[in-house]
Amino acid sequence: MKKISKLLFSLIALSLMVLPMAVSAASSTMEDFGVSSTSDLKLSTKDPVAVATGLINTAMSFLGLIAVVIFLVGGFKWMTAMGNEENVKKAKELMVAGIIGLVIILSAWGITTFVLGKLINAGA
Repeated sequence: MKKISKLLFSLIALSLMVLPMAVSAASSTMEDFGVSSTSDLKLSTKDPVAVATGLINTAMSFLGLIAVVIFLVGGFKWMTAMGNEENVKKAKELMVAGIIGLVIILSAWGITTFVLGKLINAGA
């Protein structure tokens, strides 16, 4: 219970520190940042679909890495179980969870790649 209350206190304190900065940033004008016109902003000229594809690929790569780490942790726990059946069972469950997560992530990546490919071809 103490950990939860400390966490909540920390989150509230952090939000009270960040909120005034966010309000002051929202109320400032472009001149406050040294920008005289919108042509000085140097906005990206990349295609929004390419940006979305890059973000999705990065997120899927990160999630895949997490699934592989879960699988490896399960293997390490199995190796260090020293014959204890309860620890071996927990390790097997962890490895199965890692494999299931990896299958889900790869399926989501495949579906997303297929749909974005169709959207790109439909726009061309």
